[in-house]
Amino acid sequence: MRMQLGAGITLIAAMMVLPVVAQEKPAAAPAAAKPVDTTPTAHRSRPTPVPLKVTVTLSRHRGDKRISSMPYVIGVTANSLKTTLRMGVDVPTPTTGAMPVSSVSYKSVGTNIDCTASSDDALPGLFQLTLIVSDSSVALDGEKRAGLATDMPIFRNFNSSFTAMLRDGQAVQYTSATDPVTGEMMKIDVALALMK
Repeated sequence: MRMQLGAGITLIAAMMVLPVVAQEKPAAAPAAAKPVDTTPTAHRSRPTPVPLKVTVTLSRHRGDKRISSMPYVIGVTANSLKTTLRMGVDVPTPTTGAMPVSSVSYKSVGTNIDCTASSDDALPGLFQLTLIVSDSSVALDGEKRAGLATDMPIFRNFNSSFTAMLRDGQAVQYTSATDPVTGEMMKIDVALALMK
């Protein structure tokens, strides 16, 4: 009788467990992963190239008087390659070797401008210009030399790199610096226009 009672209890316990197991919910399916963008870079949207006319003006001032103004106009394509301008001359410079015989070497002087432009569809009509400007020149005999030797040429150097944010038709002065020898002020103005 005890065996029958034990077998009955085991059977009842098994019957109680089975419905619970049958009612268990299946595990939730894993969340679907976000699709990966496999589009080649060449097929993605790129900003449209825009032809621009950039005018860089280098001017020298002595006090309130402008003594020189050199404008350089370069065509730049926004969202494209860098544009470069090289303008200059090689100046003969006397050199002296070990013997008292003089010889001549040449030094390049002039203006170098590198410019890139970019635009963003989120800011229509606004262009970011990145400019590197280098200017060198020979100080003429009549200029102040601040006690330096007058029988040898003196070379001035001016370098500037900056980023300008401009719209069509806008012109802004971006750099102003004073020459420590002559006291002259060098200024850089940049103007932008869309090519039509």
